[in-house]
Amino acid sequence: MAAIVAAIVICNAPASLAQDSDEVARPVATMFTLDLGGASVRDTYLTPLTYHGTHLGLGFSAMQATGFNPEQWVRHLELGVEYDNVHNPTGNHTMHGVMVDGRWSLMRRWRHNRGLQLMAGGMIGVRGGAIYNPSNSNNVVSVKAHMGVGLVGAIVYPIHIKRLPVTLNWTASIPLIGVTYSPEYDESYYEMYVGNHSNLVHPAWPGNRMEINSQLAADLHLGNTILRVGVQGHSEAMHINNLHTRLFNTSFVLGLGGDFLNLGRKPQPKRVISSMY
Repeated sequence: MAAIVAAIVICNAPASLAQDSDEVARPVATMFTLDLGGASVRDTYLTPLTYHGTHLGLGFSAMQATGFNPEQWVRHLELGVEYDNVHNPTGNHTMHGVMVDGRWSLMRRWRHNRGLQLMAGGMIGVRGGAIYNPSNSNNVVSVKAHMGVGLVGAIVYPIHIKRLPVTLNWTASIPLIGVTYSPEYDESYYEMYVGNHSNLVHPAWPGNRMEINSQLAADLHLGNTILRVGVQGHSEAMHINNLHTRLFNTSFVLGLGGDFLNLGRKPQPKRVISSMY
């Protein structure tokens, strides 16, 4: 009996999927962002001093309602690259930091009155890059690499400013457990190159590595185009092998995107389920 039921389900699955795709459309909320602000960098592998300066970042995000339960589940992809140009307290030395990261998350959402949406779920992320200090006589580069899973959340609320639709949104993510790279205290990259590869990968948790990402923004709906204006913050602290890293930045965010729907030659859907708007 179970085999017969399974056969019926398998045979009817393509037809059901085709019917859903004709009746329900799931646009992708896409956003390209530029953020500019201030940064603070401290990496004791390179120097005991804290450097301060300018932060510049480019980002891309794509959010879409899921196919299996579009009313209640949303998936979100975020990619970014950032550059920090920071100086020591006296201003006579400069460090440069380049980091890239990516996060994919799956969130359950709850809809409330007047369009309020609350979202919460899990995410997996990777982050890596390097900090370059040309004035260091021993090691001039500190490499960073991390992969982990954690929690993500969002609050979305639509309002109107006169006749202009505006979507207020706040998002935050916190990696909880994962693996991270760190050399031994005072271990040079030449030692690693010649074969000392032990104790370079470490388990990461909030006790030795804490990272928080957050963004507060207002999305202005200008026809089919969405203009994002907001602020973002990133805080990252790591303490492994008596080495301490502290990366912090806050910046103003300007973005451009839209809720894109590619119908092609498909018939007009009966229902459109947006991930955010």
